[in-house]
Amino acid sequence: MSYMDSFYENVESMGVVPVVVLDRVEDAEPLAKVLVEGGLPSAEVTFRTAAAADAIHTMAEKCPDILVGAGTVLNVEQAQRAVDAGASFIVSPGYDLGVVDFCLEHKIPVIPAGVTPTEVTALVNRGLEVTKFFPAAQYGGLATIKALASVFVGHRFMPTGGVNATNLAEYLASPAIIACGGTWMVKPQMIREGRFDEMLALTKEARSIIDACHAA
Repeated sequence: MSYMDSFYENVESMGVVPVVVLDRVEDAEPLAKVLVEGGLPSAEVTFRTAAAADAIHTMAEKCPDILVGAGTVLNVEQAQRAVDAGASFIVSPGYDLGVVDFCLEHKIPVIPAGVTPTEVTALVNRGLEVTKFFPAAQYGGLATIKALASVFVGHRFMPTGGVNATNLAEYLASPAIIACGGTWMVKPQMIREGRFDEMLALTKEARSIIDACHAA
Protein backbone atom coordinates (compact mmCIF):
# COMPACT_ATOMS: atom_id res chain seq x y z
CA MET A 1 0.00 0.00 0.00
CA SER A 2 2.28 2.74 -1.26
CA TYR A 3 -0.17 5.51 -0.35
CA MET A 4 -0.08 4.31 3.25
CA ASP A 5 3.71 4.10 3.24
CA SER A 6 4.05 7.72 2.14
CA PHE A 7 1.45 8.78 4.71
CA TYR A 8 3.30 6.95 7.49
CA GLU A 9 6.56 8.64 6.44
CA ASN A 10 4.85 12.02 6.54
CA VAL A 11 3.40 11.40 9.99
CA GLU A 12 6.75 10.23 11.33
CA SER A 13 8.51 13.32 10.04
CA MET A 14 5.94 15.52 11.76
CA GLY A 15 6.43 13.82 15.11
CA VAL A 16 3.20 15.21 16.55
CA VAL A 17 -0.26 15.35 15.00
CA PRO A 18 -2.21 18.12 16.76
CA VAL A 19 -5.70 17.00 17.77
CA VAL A 20 -8.02 19.93 17.12
CA VAL A 21 -11.52 20.57 18.47
CA LEU A 22 -13.17 23.46 16.62
CA ASP A 23 -16.50 24.97 17.66
CA ARG A 24 -16.34 27.78 15.09
CA VAL A 25 -15.40 27.52 11.45
CA GLU A 26 -13.83 30.98 11.52
CA ASP A 27 -11.06 29.66 13.79
CA ALA A 28 -9.98 27.00 11.29
CA GLU A 29 -7.84 29.12 8.98
CA PRO A 30 -5.90 31.09 11.62
CA LEU A 31 -5.27 27.90 13.58
CA ALA A 32 -4.01 26.12 10.48
CA LYS A 33 -1.62 29.01 9.83
CA VAL A 34 -0.33 28.77 13.41
CA LEU A 35 0.39 25.04 13.01
CA VAL A 36 2.19 25.55 9.71
CA GLU A 37 4.26 28.47 11.04
CA GLY A 38 5.05 26.57 14.23
CA GLY A 39 6.37 23.55 12.35
CA LEU A 40 3.53 21.07 12.92
CA PRO A 41 1.71 21.27 9.57
CA SER A 42 -1.02 18.75 10.32
CA ALA A 43 -4.35 18.66 12.13
CA GLU A 44 -6.64 15.87 13.24
CA VAL A 45 -9.93 17.78 13.36
CA THR A 46 -12.25 15.84 15.60
CA PHE A 47 -15.78 15.02 14.48
CA ARG A 48 -17.12 15.95 17.91
CA THR A 49 -18.57 19.30 16.88
CA ALA A 50 -21.05 20.54 14.30
CA ALA A 51 -18.32 22.71 12.78
CA ALA A 52 -15.93 19.84 12.06
CA ALA A 53 -16.70 19.17 8.39
CA ASP A 54 -16.73 22.85 7.44
CA ALA A 55 -13.53 23.44 9.43
CA ILE A 56 -11.81 20.62 7.54
CA HIS A 57 -13.00 22.10 4.24
CA THR A 58 -11.69 25.54 5.20
CA MET A 59 -8.28 24.24 6.23
CA ALA A 60 -7.92 22.09 3.12
CA GLU A 61 -8.96 24.93 0.83
CA LYS A 62 -7.25 27.91 2.48
CA CYS A 63 -4.06 26.26 3.76
CA PRO A 64 -2.65 23.81 1.21
CA ASP A 65 0.53 23.40 3.28
CA ILE A 66 -1.31 21.62 6.08
CA LEU A 67 -2.17 17.92 6.14
CA VAL A 68 -5.71 17.93 7.48
CA GLY A 69 -7.60 14.84 8.53
CA ALA A 70 -10.63 13.88 10.57
CA GLY A 71 -10.53 12.39 14.05
CA THR A 72 -13.12 10.72 16.27
CA VAL A 73 -14.58 9.03 13.18
CA LEU A 74 -16.93 6.33 14.44
CA ASN A 75 -18.80 5.14 11.34
CA VAL A 76 -18.69 5.04 7.57
CA GLU A 77 -21.14 7.93 7.21
CA GLN A 78 -18.78 10.20 9.16
CA ALA A 79 -15.81 8.94 7.17
CA GLN A 80 -17.59 9.77 3.91
CA ARG A 81 -18.53 13.25 5.15
CA ALA A 82 -14.96 13.87 6.25
CA VAL A 83 -13.51 12.83 2.90
CA ASP A 84 -16.11 14.87 1.04
CA ALA A 85 -15.06 17.88 3.13
CA GLY A 86 -11.42 17.43 2.13
CA ALA A 87 -9.94 15.23 4.85
CA SER A 88 -6.85 13.44 3.60
CA PHE A 89 -6.72 10.92 6.43
CA ILE A 90 -9.02 9.33 9.02
CA VAL A 91 -8.34 8.64 12.70
CA SER A 92 -10.60 6.79 15.13
CA PRO A 93 -10.56 6.53 18.95
CA GLY A 94 -11.31 2.81 18.60
CA TYR A 95 -11.94 0.87 15.44
CA ASP A 96 -14.88 -0.11 13.32
CA LEU A 97 -13.92 -2.55 10.60
CA GLY A 98 -16.50 -0.96 8.31
CA VAL A 99 -14.62 2.33 8.54
CA VAL A 100 -11.27 0.59 8.10
CA ASP A 101 -12.46 -1.28 5.01
CA PHE A 102 -14.08 1.86 3.56
CA CYS A 103 -10.77 3.71 3.87
CA LEU A 104 -8.72 0.87 2.43
CA GLU A 105 -11.14 0.44 -0.47
CA HIS A 106 -10.92 4.14 -1.33
CA LYS A 107 -7.16 4.41 -0.61
CA ILE A 108 -7.66 6.83 2.27
CA PRO A 109 -4.94 6.67 4.93
CA VAL A 110 -6.43 5.52 8.22
CA ILE A 111 -5.13 5.16 11.76
CA PRO A 112 -7.67 3.33 13.92
CA ALA A 113 -7.07 2.80 17.63
CA GLY A 114 -6.41 -0.38 19.55
CA VAL A 115 -5.03 -0.96 23.02
CA THR A 116 -5.29 -4.73 23.53
CA PRO A 117 -3.52 -7.62 21.79
CA THR A 118 -6.85 -8.76 20.34
CA GLU A 119 -7.58 -5.33 18.86
CA VAL A 120 -4.10 -4.93 17.43
CA THR A 121 -4.31 -8.42 15.94
CA ALA A 122 -7.52 -7.50 14.09
CA LEU A 123 -5.92 -4.37 12.65
CA VAL A 124 -2.66 -6.08 11.72
CA ASN A 125 -4.69 -8.69 9.86
CA ARG A 126 -6.26 -5.86 7.82
CA GLY A 127 -2.77 -4.93 6.68
CA LEU A 128 -2.34 -1.86 8.88
CA GLU A 129 1.10 -1.04 10.23
CA VAL A 130 0.21 1.75 12.66
CA THR A 131 -2.34 1.84 15.46
CA LYS A 132 -3.48 4.81 17.52
CA PHE A 133 -3.05 4.04 21.22
CA PHE A 134 -5.82 5.89 23.07
CA PRO A 135 -6.25 6.96 25.81
CA ALA A 136 -2.54 6.36 26.28
CA ALA A 137 -2.11 7.42 29.90
CA GLN A 138 -5.06 5.36 31.15
CA TYR A 139 -3.92 2.21 29.32
CA GLY A 140 -0.37 2.16 30.63
CA GLY A 141 1.40 4.54 28.27
CA LEU A 142 4.81 3.68 26.96
CA ALA A 143 5.20 0.53 29.07
CA THR A 144 2.13 -1.05 27.50
CA ILE A 145 3.15 0.05 24.01
CA LYS A 146 6.58 -1.52 24.42
CA ALA A 147 4.98 -4.77 25.59
CA LEU A 148 2.68 -4.83 22.55
CA ALA A 149 5.54 -3.92 20.21
CA SER A 150 7.57 -6.89 21.46
CA VAL A 151 4.84 -9.21 20.19
CA PHE A 152 3.68 -7.30 17.10
CA VAL A 153 7.14 -6.94 15.64
CA GLY A 154 7.41 -3.96 13.30
CA HIS A 155 3.98 -2.58 14.21
CA ARG A 156 4.05 1.00 15.45
CA PHE A 157 1.83 3.16 17.58
CA MET A 158 0.60 6.76 17.79
CA PRO A 159 -0.13 7.42 21.48
CA THR A 160 -2.72 10.08 22.20
CA GLY A 161 -4.15 11.11 25.55
CA GLY A 162 -1.84 12.36 28.28
CA VAL A 163 1.00 13.20 25.91
CA ASN A 164 2.49 16.64 26.51
CA ALA A 165 5.72 18.63 26.33
CA THR A 166 7.10 16.95 29.47
CA ASN A 167 6.87 13.36 28.23
CA LEU A 168 6.98 13.83 24.44
CA ALA A 169 10.71 13.13 24.17
CA GLU A 170 10.37 9.91 26.18
CA TYR A 171 7.64 8.66 23.85
CA LEU A 172 9.46 9.61 20.66
CA ALA A 173 12.66 7.91 21.84
CA SER A 174 10.96 4.54 21.44
CA PRO A 175 11.21 2.96 17.97
CA ALA A 176 7.69 1.62 18.51
CA ILE A 177 6.33 5.18 18.33
CA ILE A 178 5.76 6.66 14.87
CA ALA A 179 4.45 9.97 16.25
CA CYS A 180 2.21 11.27 19.02
CA GLY A 181 -1.19 12.89 18.97
CA GLY A 182 -1.80 15.77 21.31
CA THR A 183 -3.99 18.69 22.26
CA TRP A 184 -1.70 20.53 24.64
CA MET A 185 -0.61 23.14 22.08
CA VAL A 186 -4.16 23.68 20.75
CA LYS A 187 -6.45 23.22 23.73
CA PRO A 188 -10.12 23.96 22.93
CA GLN A 189 -10.29 26.81 25.46
CA MET A 190 -7.21 28.44 23.92
CA ILE A 191 -8.84 28.28 20.50
CA ARG A 192 -12.13 29.71 21.79
CA GLU A 193 -10.28 32.58 23.45
CA GLY A 194 -8.21 33.33 20.34
CA ARG A 195 -4.86 32.82 22.06
CA PHE A 196 -3.06 32.16 18.78
CA ASP A 197 0.28 33.65 19.89
CA GLU A 198 0.35 31.28 22.85
CA MET A 199 -0.52 28.33 20.62
CA LEU A 200 2.24 29.33 18.22
CA ALA A 201 4.80 29.34 21.04
CA LEU A 202 3.67 25.92 22.27
CA THR A 203 3.73 24.54 18.73
CA LYS A 204 7.28 25.80 18.21
CA GLU A 205 8.31 24.27 21.53
CA ALA A 206 6.91 20.90 20.45
CA ARG A 207 8.73 21.17 17.13
CA SER A 208 12.03 21.81 18.90
CA ILE A 209 11.53 18.71 21.08
CA ILE A 210 10.73 16.62 17.98
CA ASP A 211 13.79 17.91 16.12
CA ALA A 212 16.05 17.09 19.07
CA CYS A 213 14.62 13.55 19.20
CA HIS A 214 15.05 13.01 15.48
CA ALA A 215 18.65 14.24 15.68
CA ALA A 216 19.53 11.93 18.56
